[in-house]
Amino acid sequence: MPRRSQRAIQSDDEHSTPPTPRCPNHESHERIEAWFEDHEDNIQVFLIEMNRKQINIPKVLRFSWLRAEGFESLFQQLKHQKLKSFLELSGKIYPDLVKVFFTNLEFKNDVLLSSIKGVQMEINKRACKDVVGLKSRGVQVRKGETGVVPEFNKMQYYGQCLRNPTTEIKHFHVGDFKVDQRLLALIVTKIIVPRGSNHSTLSEGDLILMYCIQNNIQVDWI
Repeated sequence: MPRRSQRAIQSDDEHSTPPTPRCPNHESHERIEAWFEDHEDNIQVFLIEMNRKQINIPKVLRFSWLRAEGFESLFQQLKHQKLKSFLELSGKIYPDLVKVFFTNLEFKNDVLLSSIKGVQMEINKRACKDVVGLKSRGVQVRKGETGVVPEFNKMQYYGQCLRNPTTEIKHFHVGDFKVDQRLLALIVTKIIVPRGSNHSTLSEGDLILMYCIQNNIQVDWI
C-alpha cells in the first residue's frame, strides 16, 4: 500500500504496551487472585492459557486524514454506516485486564458478561449503541455465512476492485487493488473484524462487508 494510505490506520501505541507472558512471583500472584476474587479455576485458566496469548493492539482510523488525503468517497461511505465513532475510538489499554475479562467471559441471552475484581460488567446492544453509535439494524454478515446479500458476486466484485480488471484471479489478495479498495480492505481486516495476521488475504465475509460499505447497504454491526 502507498505510504500515505498506511498512515490512516494507526496503532493506539501511546496508550498501550504489548503484553509479555511471565511467571508470576508472590506479589503478582496476589494481584491475580484479587482480579479473580480467589476463583481458583479461572486463575489457572489465566495462568496456563490466557496469559500466553497476545492481545491485538487496537488500530485507529483518523477521519480527518481521509478527507485531507482526498478519500472523500470512502469518508462518506464509512460515515453512512455510522462507523466514525467506532473507528476513531482510542484510549488506555491494559492487556492483563483484557485477558482477565476474557477469562471470566460468559455469553447469555445475547449479552456478554464478565467481572474483574468483583466488578460485574455487561455488554449488550444498548451499550454498543450508546458508547460508539453502532447500528443494530441492517444486513447481518456472520462468519461462514454467504448469500446474505443476494446481489453480491464474489468474483465480479473482486474484479472491480483490481487496478487491472483482466488480472487472473488466483488468490483473494489486496496487492493488486485500487488504492481506495485496498485501504478499505485493511480497515475491515485490521479494525472492523481484526485478526492477528494475514490482513491482506480476504475472506468472502471481508469482501461482503466491503461491498456493503461501498454500496451503502446498511450492515448490522452488533
